Amino acid sequence: MTERMLQFVSVERDMPEKRDAQERRDDFLEIYGDYIDAKAAEQAARCSQCGVPFCQNHCPLENNIPDWLRLTAEGRVREAWEVSDATNNMPEICGRICPQDRLCEGSCVIEQSGHGTVTIGAVERFLTDTAWDKGWIEPIKVRRERGASVGIIGAGPAGLAAAEQLRIEGWQVTVYDRHDRAGGLLIYGIPNFKLEKEIVQRRTKRLEDSGITFVLNCNVGTDVSFDKLRERHQAILIATGVYAARDLAVPGVGADGVRPALDFLIDSNRRGLGDTVEGETAEGRDVVVIGGGDTAMDCVRTAVRQGANSVTCLYRRDHANMPGSRRETANAQEEGVRFEWLAAPKAVLDDGGRAAAVRAERMRLGPMDASGRQRPEAVPGADFDVPADLVIAALGFTPEPMADLSKDVQTTRWGTVRANPLTYETNLPGVYAAGDIVRGASLVVWAIREGRDAAAAMHQYLRALERAEMKEAAE
Repeated sequence: MTERMLQFVSVERDMPEKRDAQERRDDFLEIYGDYIDAKAAEQAARCSQCGVPFCQNHCPLENNIPDWLRLTAEGRVREAWEVSDATNNMPEICGRICPQDRLCEGSCVIEQSGHGTVTIGAVERFLTDTAWDKGWIEPIKVRRERGASVGIIGAGPAGLAAAEQLRIEGWQVTVYDRHDRAGGLLIYGIPNFKLEKEIVQRRTKRLEDSGITFVLNCNVGTDVSFDKLRERHQAILIATGVYAARDLAVPGVGADGVRPALDFLIDSNRRGLGDTVEGETAEGRDVVVIGGGDTAMDCVRTAVRQGANSVTCLYRRDHANMPGSRRETANAQEEGVRFEWLAAPKAVLDDGGRAAAVRAERMRLGPMDASGRQRPEAVPGADFDVPADLVIAALGFTPEPMADLSKDVQTTRWGTVRANPLTYETNLPGVYAAGDIVRGASLVVWAIREGRDAAAAMHQYLRALERAEMKEAAE
């Protein structure tokens, strides 16, 4: 077969078509189109098939990226999807929401050589979307049903990935979640223009069809006790994520119109799902979003689509030090968001109890702090006001008190669950934890990785219990 790879010298990098910024401001549809087979093969053929695959090394899931790129370039799409699917429970979701510019694509060798990275995320999305369209993805066929059961607390990416892996091994799996839909932040935290909800719902439907039980609207610790679940199941996985918002600690935060980011995003996503949601939107308002991560980008772009009069993002460092995806920042700028770099909130000013403006102080970057980034310092006498009758705090998330779930599970000084870094087992036998509740607020792809790893450890634990029972029965 004629060599089809290493085409980066003659084929330009070409992302799927992106909808016009003015058009996409008016709806919540995804902004990128889809590759056709020929375009996916063309772009996959740009891969250099380098001896040390930095793209794979910088993927938390260690996806076999060069292998499925080559198969795609050769037109072997089903085989390419099977390779992609072997290491990732949600390839089409990661293809949409992973910050590839910071992970696989950011480490692409040909990107470093100036030819433009391979469009890894877009090809990944193409493969699994094609698999769904062609009916290749079916419910899990369990080869041997096992008697022991597992309870998973949290139906986000870590919990869902673990549930799938454990079900593949034949264990009986029940997933508990406080919300009325499975998916966690994939459903309620990430806007439709990045991830349409049907994409998540077909995943959870497949798990239901595979024999996994979902118990929704169930707040463990309130509706059912943690101890009761331990009696009911032979192993437990805590995958609750981190939902508590970091406080905006400035005067005036008690004014009407100051909201946490997640509340704002959940309300918006519920409306998109057809729920009736009371409360205001950003329509007709001057919106200020405080923060520089991906959640802040989700908020500013949601506010634009809700019809805000103006949208401003305040971030205390400069663009180069912003933690959020560069692509998402660029998309927000295209859609009309104004960025105030090197600006930190000093107070929320109110008018009759309603937020009216954010007083900000201009910052400069000083010596590096413990994070390795330059520490922002206030510039004396450089305060300024930004009109704002809706202020959204997107400063990150911390764990909710674990004592609300169980007083017996040990936590770290940051409030995350203390778990063995190799097995993910907590201080309680048979109780495991994975995802953000262990790592702290992080990426979906890391939650999937940890859910898979925890499931592997739980499988070994359950097998040991199974062998012990068989031995006891034989005696």
